[in-house]
Amino acid sequence: MASRISTSFTLIPNQKYRRSNRQANSFSNILDPDSQPSSTLGNFKVLPLEIFQIILKYLSVKDISLLSMVSKTVSHQIINYISTSSGSKRLLQQNFHILELPGRGQDPNILEHYKFLGLLFKRCTLLLPTKERLKYIHKILADVSCFKFSGCAAPMECLGLECYGIFLQTLTAGWDDLECHRVFNFLCELTNLSRKMQTAVCSKPGSARKLELRIRLFCRNVLLDHWTHRSDTAFWLTRILKPWPMVNQARLLYIIFGPASSQDGQIIWQKMVEEATDESSLKDLADAIKLLYDTGTKEWTADDIISLVDELSVVPREWLLENNARLLILSGNNICFTFMASKAVNGRAIELARLIVFLALVCEKELYCMDWVVKIMQKVCKVFSTPGERSNFLQNVANAFACLIMEMLQTVMSGDHDEDDRSFLNLFHLVHAQANFHKEVLYLTMNSLCA
Repeated sequence: MASRISTSFTLIPNQKYRRSNRQANSFSNILDPDSQPSSTLGNFKVLPLEIFQIILKYLSVKDISLLSMVSKTVSHQIINYISTSSGSKRLLQQNFHILELPGRGQDPNILEHYKFLGLLFKRCTLLLPTKERLKYIHKILADVSCFKFSGCAAPMECLGLECYGIFLQTLTAGWDDLECHRVFNFLCELTNLSRKMQTAVCSKPGSARKLELRIRLFCRNVLLDHWTHRSDTAFWLTRILKPWPMVNQARLLYIIFGPASSQDGQIIWQKMVEEATDESSLKDLADAIKLLYDTGTKEWTADDIISLVDELSVVPREWLLENNARLLILSGNNICFTFMASKAVNGRAIELARLIVFLALVCEKELYCMDWVVKIMQKVCKVFSTPGERSNFLQNVANAFACLIMEMLQTVMSGDHDEDDRSFLNLFHLVHAQANFHKEVLYLTMNSLCA
């Protein structure tokens, strides 16, 4: 049977330095967060608020945003710091007009600063409803004049709207469409954007140049340019365009993405009407059209896109057909074919034939593959329902080549041409385009016969 051990005496712990041990226990209680269940400040409980805010001064914005996730109370303390004059001055940097030598470019430091500031606000306001988050953020940012629609006197030399855009992009990344829609509505109310757009699209093109520039800069720098996913950009562009009728959508698209002066940023309204332009003037417009077409949202059908392209080609007046052809080429095969097929279905064969000629001319000038024009013409031929319609269309293409060559030849022979002989050069390119176009037609015919 096991012996029983007497416990009638008092057990003395085997510790020689009891006083120092009590001090150690007291110190460990401060460091051990489990010993303070009533506090969510943890180790920061022992710090006066002033000392806590001094510590924040030595942390980067990125580190402060990480610290804000420690607890709700810490996050609240950081919000208080942001609201102080010293915190606001430090976090809301406003060196938006610092120019770099020899040419001004984006200042990566301030752009990155506002990216992390957006992350800080995203984390600090995480538990607030969307409406309250936006109100609080607006209250903090209200004193930054360069974030306002018309707040900066030199918008072309200012990084303010770009910083604001990066801030908002970081803040709203991952939000669902309903929340982002609320953000857009909030910004529209804040800036009176809808009213300003209405003034711009209802005025004569170029009569409100400063307003057009402000709309372009705000939409590009704040709402559109900073997204990494095309679907996000398409969402915001849809929010901008969809409230308006198609004719106004085309005007807005030109204001936001059309050619602009490199000096003062003013929209160049007559560029598409008066002269054949280059790829750089049309690339942004083409990219925007492709964006709306390719993202496959239910809000934009193929018919919507074709109607938008049709309306765009008469802003402010009817474009030169060469510019129209260049836009279609830059917009991609699907949009180009759908646009041409629409004309075929609606019986506009003569118009379509002239467009084929200018597609060939652009391909010749830009050294694109001429067989692409022949293949897309072949696809369009299949849209016509009868052999007679196809034959009539092909005859119209041949006639269009002949008529345009004669028109250009008459211009050259009359001596009514530019100092740089642009008329003669156009004739040169058109003759070569016709030769290369028919060469590709012959190749296609012979290959089909030999197959």
